[in-house]
Amino acid sequence: MFTKTDIEKYFMAEKQESLLFILIGLAGILSAIIFFFFLKSPFYKGAAIPLFLIGCLLGTVGYTVYKRSDDDRKRNVYAYDLNPPDLKVKEIPRMETVMKNFVIYRWVEIVLLLTGIGLYIYFSRYALNPFWNGLGMGLAIMALLALSADYFAEKRGHVYLKGLRNFRSSM
Repeated sequence: MFTKTDIEKYFMAEKQESLLFILIGLAGILSAIIFFFFLKSPFYKGAAIPLFLIGCLLGTVGYTVYKRSDDDRKRNVYAYDLNPPDLKVKEIPRMETVMKNFVIYRWVEIVLLLTGIGLYIYFSRYALNPFWNGLGMGLAIMALLALSADYFAEKRGHVYLKGLRNFRSSM
């Protein structure tokens, strides 16, 4: 049975995971700054680019989700009690869109991961250019972190969406 507690748990976990995204983003940005300005070798300058760009993206996404989670939680708990059709009309379509987006994110992250691994292996093997070797390493690390974090978010989203659908069918 789907309850208000399930809604609360979902959005509290979403908010906590968004903090993880913020931390990963900040760690990537900080590492990029250290790599680019202090270590300065071509390998570290290459690694700094994806660390910085993906770090900014993850930090921004994490902050956005963190900021809106409480409002989403309150809106859906309110709808559960006072306007259950809102869960069917608004929240289920929103979550279906979120779940479709997770599939897109997963494939993009897999492509970035494989590209990073490929660059790292290719440029390590032939010692052609340490810049590209570092770029591959940084890209692979950030893509793997994003893929891992999104895996758990998607898993949690499936459970929440299933609960919403079951609640709707019992109305």
